[in-house]
Amino acid sequence: MIIVADSGSTKADWKLIGKQGVESVGTMGFNPVFHSTEVIKRELDKALGSTYNRDEATHVYYYGSGCWDEKRQEIVSSALRQVFSRADVEVEHDLLGAARATCGNDPGIACILGTGSNSCLFDGHDVTDNVTNLGYLAGDEGSGTHIAKKLIRAYFYRELPPELVEALEQVVPGGKDEILDRLYGQEPPNVYMASFTRFMGAHREHFFIQKLLYNSFVEFIDRHIRKYKGHLSLPVHFIGSIAFTFQDLIKIALQERDIQPGVFIKKPIDQLVTFHTQQL
Repeated sequence: MIIVADSGSTKADWKLIGKQGVESVGTMGFNPVFHSTEVIKRELDKALGSTYNRDEATHVYYYGSGCWDEKRQEIVSSALRQVFSRADVEVEHDLLGAARATCGNDPGIACILGTGSNSCLFDGHDVTDNVTNLGYLAGDEGSGTHIAKKLIRAYFYRELPPELVEALEQVVPGGKDEILDRLYGQEPPNVYMASFTRFMGAHREHFFIQKLLYNSFVEFIDRHIRKYKGHLSLPVHFIGSIAFTFQDLIKIALQERDIQPGVFIKKPIDQLVTFHTQQL
């Protein structure tokens, strides 16, 4: 059995490929910046239960947010080795997964816009350049967290139009106190902030929301995509719920800068399954 996983900070998709076909499992998202080996193992044990024979797993290919160096990759690898004790385990950054899922074997620029954001230049085989992602505290432009920060600031600083204030307070009945309690009293705050994108999706036709979204995507394009060599000649691909949901605004921002939009994929897991089954 081959296992392929793609994990963001909010949710993770798992595909178990065996003789009987492909089975899907969903879990919470794992990020070694926030989650320990013990937490990851416990959640996987809970999700898999006794339904699956883990000893049948021969290979585990895991792509995850926060897995940018060996130290953080090992946090995840250790949990996976304990859960799938007979399997060869490979843990890679989700950027490589994004590149393989969107570019295939061709050069391109691959971007992630979900709870967080990131990007890379891909030569068809390897990631060759990456504009540093500073995370939700200092960066994550274009992400759900970044967009939500703009919305929350507008709400607290009395810049949100009255009709949106009323709509938001129906979703968050505790108002400002509830938001502050959730932001600073629970972990991880980036996931909570990103949940506000559902509100923006519901009100995406409002001019204020469109402008907020557009400006956030422009920041991502200008600070990341335009720094890559060949960005005017290479297709720029996107994965992630934010990119997929608001791709119309992203395409406008790209085309205004003479940048070629590529494919937009909500979840890369199926493309990654195809990649690894073909490799084997």
